[in-house]
Amino acid sequence: MKTLSAPLISLAVLAAAGLVAASGAAHAQAAVAKLVPAQSEIGFVSKQMGVPVQGKFKKFDAQVAFDPKKPETGKIAFAIDTGSATIGDRETDAEMVKPEWFDVAKFPQATFQSTTIKALGGGRFEVAGKLGIKGNSRDVLVPVTLTQAGGSSTATGAFAIKRLEFKIGAGEWGDTSMVADEVQVKFKLTLTGVGAL
Repeated sequence: MKTLSAPLISLAVLAAAGLVAASGAAHAQAAVAKLVPAQSEIGFVSKQMGVPVQGKFKKFDAQVAFDPKKPETGKIAFAIDTGSATIGDRETDAEMVKPEWFDVAKFPQATFQSTTIKALGGGRFEVAGKLGIKGNSRDVLVPVTLTQAGGSSTATGAFAIKRLEFKIGAGEWGDTSMVADEVQVKFKLTLTGVGAL
C-alpha cells in the first residue's frame, strides 16, 4: 500500500507556514520583513493506518509586514508550491501531484492570507486568516511564538487541519481508516526586518 499521508500533511504545512508568517506580518508603514528560506521549514505529520508519516514542503515564499508592537496592523501573504511536497519516498511523492491529491497541474500553489493578528503576550500571537488549497478556502487560526536573536526573528508553531475539507485524498483515499483526516502542521520561519518585540 502506498503511503499518501504526505499530501494531507502538506496541506497542513501550508496553513502553518502562512500563519507563522502572518504572526510576523507588519503594517504598511513598517519595514517589510524578508523570509530566509534556508533557515525556514514547513512540515506536516499525518497518520496512515495509525502510523505517523512526516513530510515537508521544499519551496515556499511569503510577503510579510509586521510590527510586534502593533500586531493588529500586520499583513501576510503566503504561497507554497504544492509540487514541492515530499515525504522522502519517490513513489509517494509522484502520487501527491496527481488530481486525487494536490492536482498540481491545476492548482500549483496553496495560499494563506491573514485577516487578523492578535498579541497574547510574551512573544505569542494568534493569527487568523484564509487558507486556500486545491481551490478550497477555509478560515484557520494559528498560534505563533516569535523569538528574536542576532537581528533575525523566528516564528514557530503548530496547528491541525482536516484534509478532506480541502478535497485532499479523493476516491479510495477518502477512507479515513486508511489515511487520517487530521493533519498536523509544524513550522519554523526565520525572518529579517521585523521590529523588536
